[in-house]
Amino acid sequence: MRSNVGMSRYLQVLSAVCFSCGVVAAQAQTVDVAAAEALAKTSNCTKCHSVDKKKDGPSYKDTAAKYKGKADAEATLTKHITTGPKIKIDGVEEQHQIVKTKDPAAIKNLVVYILSR
Repeated sequence: MRSNVGMSRYLQVLSAVCFSCGVVAAQAQTVDVAAAEALAKTSNCTKCHSVDKKKDGPSYKDTAAKYKGKADAEATLTKHITTGPKIKIDGVEEQHQIVKTKDPAAIKNLVVYILSR
């Protein structure tokens, strides 16, 4: 049988692992893939972006990699797709398209979809 000190340490480690798993699960967000893809298509995102291949813009996979682990990833990407910043394509500056919805839940779903690729 383990000593009380050993058992206490074992329970501390076990609790920490369980807590960490719970935090990760809570941070993982469910994505409505069909809704995100439909919004991307109607907003003309797919003209310049794809899931895994570079077009005029970066792939969603590259975008997800760029923001991985960054606390402000969702906020930054949300601002990008809702404000229409200036971007450069082949050296030419133009206005980025704005997502064609005002629904915050639909926008968040699209952002989480992009970041989860």
